[in-house]
Amino acid sequence: MDPLPWREAWHEALYAAGQGFYVTRGGPAAHFTTAAHGPTGAALARALLRLPEHPVRVVVDLGAGRGELATHLVEAMDPTEPRGRRTPDTTRVVAVDVVDRPDGLDDRVDWVRSPGGSVLPPELTGLHDALVIAHEWLDVVPCTVAEVDSDGVLREVLVDPTIGVESLGPRLRDADRRWAEAHWPTSTPGDRLEIGLTRDEAWADLVSRVEDGTLIAVDYGHTATERPSGGTLTAYASGRLTTPVPDGSCDVTAHVAMDTLDADEVLTQREALQALGLTGTTPSHAVATTDPLAYLAALERASVEARLLARDGFGRFRWAVKRVRGHDVT
Repeated sequence: MDPLPWREAWHEALYAAGQGFYVTRGGPAAHFTTAAHGPTGAALARALLRLPEHPVRVVVDLGAGRGELATHLVEAMDPTEPRGRRTPDTTRVVAVDVVDRPDGLDDRVDWVRSPGGSVLPPELTGLHDALVIAHEWLDVVPCTVAEVDSDGVLREVLVDPTIGVESLGPRLRDADRRWAEAHWPTSTPGDRLEIGLTRDEAWADLVSRVEDGTLIAVDYGHTATERPSGGTLTAYASGRLTTPVPDGSCDVTAHVAMDTLDADEVLTQREALQALGLTGTTPSHAVATTDPLAYLAALERASVEARLLARDGFGRFRWAVKRVRGHDVT
């Protein structure tokens, strides 16, 4: 098979009908652990709901997997409400992903099927009083992969989609080249980079769909002072890192240039969650003698918070936060 630009092969590998990784391989939870799953997901949901500085009528979970975070969100909003019951004044939770509605998903979660990658569903628009969470979405929006050749020229990297063998293709197209010059300049032979233009454009499209509200992109990422010279393209399958081969057998991903997104602030997850009240502080052992059950609950909560805040783990995620007021999306 002739080599393809990584951007094209990557999109097919993840989203092609009937064979893409996210369409056929059981969802992200079957292959890797994210902060959105399990007890950390429940704590994350509670923290995210404290972020907006305005009333929220709709919460959108973009890149929802099989609805794990969305389920935590509805439970966090009203933990006493019976599963599946929605009252007229309940804040809507809308989960968006590339598969049909998963069996057994809480009825309080609305489901919208997305085309995948950078393309958003047309019904996701005109959002008012919204909290939009893009948790590990942008890292699987395929982008151009580039490498500096022996003459110091940035060229697009091509890949054989069946075996993953790479080769250097043409010089970067003008738009990608301008992005690299502005945000990831390098002329050192062998340097690799992921051109973040498609991610910037996808994020801008998402922002344009919010009339008023708060948007949060949460991802592994980097900023201008710490761009990795070797790039970050990698893959996961069955819980393990693997060689990225765009044949649909693995999750191909690359970190996000978070500081090039249209955002009001970019901070680490550790910084963001600490500002929202998470501490990970172990409770006083004295509580164990006076109220053992309360002590165990506090100990469990501290353990979960510590995982979300860990500098060498989930705490390294970056948050890009954008606040939209009225039609002002600048």
